[in-house]
Amino acid sequence: MSASSYLPLRKTETHGITFQIQISVKELLDTDVLLKLLFHLPVSYPSTLPDISVSSAQLTRAQCMDVKEKLLEQAKKHLSEPMVHDLILWIQQHLKYVIKQSATVCHEKTTLSKEKSTEDGIWMLLLHLDHMRAKAKYVRTVEKWALDLRLTGRLMFMGKIILILLQGDRSNIKEYLILQKTSKVDVDSSGKKCKEKMISVLCETKLQAQQKRFQTFEVKEYSTLDELRKEFENSGLTTLFLEFVPPLLK
Repeated sequence: MSASSYLPLRKTETHGITFQIQISVKELLDTDVLLKLLFHLPVSYPSTLPDISVSSAQLTRAQCMDVKEKLLEQAKKHLSEPMVHDLILWIQQHLKYVIKQSATVCHEKTTLSKEKSTEDGIWMLLLHLDHMRAKAKYVRTVEKWALDLRLTGRLMFMGKIILILLQGDRSNIKEYLILQKTSKVDVDSSGKKCKEKMISVLCETKLQAQQKRFQTFEVKEYSTLDELRKEFENSGLTTLFLEFVPPLLK
């Protein structure tokens, strides 16, 4: 029915472990579906649920998000006990049902998702990148992730400063972070594809009432620090700018 492979990506004493599992599920609409499941197990796992990212060339982004939601629902049933193996077995057996359900209750799920977003509120993430060697490819990748995860904000360049400001559902913010830290988005000094190792999370917080939400995701370049400050000011984010941006110039 299925085959799988395991690829460890990263392990630290303070942030836990991140690894990817690839599963090939057969007999689904007479097509083999290759699922790539990215797990991040925090240090407090299994008392804390893992972060999960799902991707597949054979499924739409919406279907991948449905698979992720179902896996997290199952994970809650195994809280405080090792669960990754059980989750893999479960999705191997139920993938085709999840996809069928996704197609029949699409409208209902969208409504529920909007309600959940309203309850949780909008979150904001500010990242600092040290550099981009393969800038054009890197920018396209960030734009695609933001679009797929329904995140708005800015990718900002000012001199040597590179900032990514994202706004959206907290679960999508978390998934973006996993993608950013574990995908080969740039190249090293020899031109070989590599993961982003020089990234700093400057701030991750809930968007406040006085702060405006960006309506789109845009890539922008600024000639001066004052222009960059005004970008933050226009969205009620002056405090965010003053706290995190000027120190980057030192």
